[in-house]
Amino acid sequence: MQRRTLAVLSAAQITGGVGVAVGTALSSLVVAKLSGSVAISGLAGTASVLGAALLALPTAGAANRGGRRAGLTLAYACAVLGCLVALLAIATRVWPLLLAGLVLFGGGSAGNLASRYSATDLSAPGHSARHLAWVVWAATIGSVTGPNLAEPAERLGRRLGLAPDAGPFALSLLAFALALAVVLVALRPDPLLLARATSPASQVSPAAGSPAPAAPGSPAAPAPTPAAARSRGGLRAGWRALRESPAASRALVAIAVAHTAMVSVMSMTPVHLDHAGAGYRTIGVVLSVHIAGMFVLSPVVGWLADRIGRTRVLVLGMGVLLAAALLAGGAGPHDIGRVTAGLGLLGIGWSCGLIAGSAMLTEAVPLERRPAVQGLSDLLMNVCGAGGTIVAGLIVSGLSYGTLGTAVAVMVTVTAAWLALTTRPARTA
Repeated sequence: MQRRTLAVLSAAQITGGVGVAVGTALSSLVVAKLSGSVAISGLAGTASVLGAALLALPTAGAANRGGRRAGLTLAYACAVLGCLVALLAIATRVWPLLLAGLVLFGGGSAGNLASRYSATDLSAPGHSARHLAWVVWAATIGSVTGPNLAEPAERLGRRLGLAPDAGPFALSLLAFALALAVVLVALRPDPLLLARATSPASQVSPAAGSPAPAAPGSPAAPAPTPAAARSRGGLRAGWRALRESPAASRALVAIAVAHTAMVSVMSMTPVHLDHAGAGYRTIGVVLSVHIAGMFVLSPVVGWLADRIGRTRVLVLGMGVLLAAALLAGGAGPHDIGRVTAGLGLLGIGWSCGLIAGSAMLTEAVPLERRPAVQGLSDLLMNVCGAGGTIVAGLIVSGLSYGTLGTAVAVMVTVTAAWLALTTRPARTA
């Protein structure tokens, strides 16, 4: 069942990743054309990130009540609706309506993020990080393929009689619809509901020093009733679980810091290179190397997290992010090779933080509280990402790109030291 679940989630991740990448590739350009303002065009990315953050908790709530299939269905259905609103906005040339559509469009990112947690519900002990990593790796296909489909989609849209610039959103609509269909039809039985039905009712986090959860399918005490699970799995219970589990809190902070560091430097790198007259092709190559760093080594990172421990990989990831910030931040705008190497390391450091942190967060809380805590993690991750881009823009415009690199270096260094000093060896059962 776990192998089947991973295959289904990977398929949904690929199609959903194409939808996100195609729509995101031209969203700011379309907003600029409709509004006539370059400044307003920057709101396109903010709207989609905001949508992913706002939909993180509803997605987690739906998963908690009805299983992973219900949560992913809600996320991808919102993305489909967002594409429809975007098509209407482009046809009527109303840019505020397009921004509203992009908020719903963020459901695609929310669904892709939630898929990684869905991969851990049926994982055997000691395998959750590598299973999570395989689903994250599947996003490579969509993330790399998607932007390259934007131009063909635009030509196809014109042949079909759609409004100018509507083609990519039409393709995103199709991709999200396919992801939705895959989840609805193939994600059966639901991994979360099956895990709850086959796990002890008194499951407690091994990170807290209590007996480790039984493997899915093992003989166990009667499972909690749906009503009991819902009562313990709400938002308030999620915050309580974080307060009660130091390991979960550390994982949450590590994920947020890694994502903030990555988004801050990545978002300002094109501006830094543009000041030196770098063309779109050069910038595209640099960002492609960065995306490859984010996803290609995911299986290796997952295996490493299972082998040497989540905290060690988190500290390693912070070290890689430190090297990336110093390497890219210390490079001049004409030093393309050094910037490219820095962005590649930036992606690898992010991968370490996301995979090891997500696995650690999942294992640090009881099964019935996981969806709520995972939703809070995705919410915080997206909010920090959006805030990081704003602060990074202010630092670069007021000071320099190098100052941004220094600030990120300090942030990840402090986080690595905190993780190393506050982590205690987990007691065995």
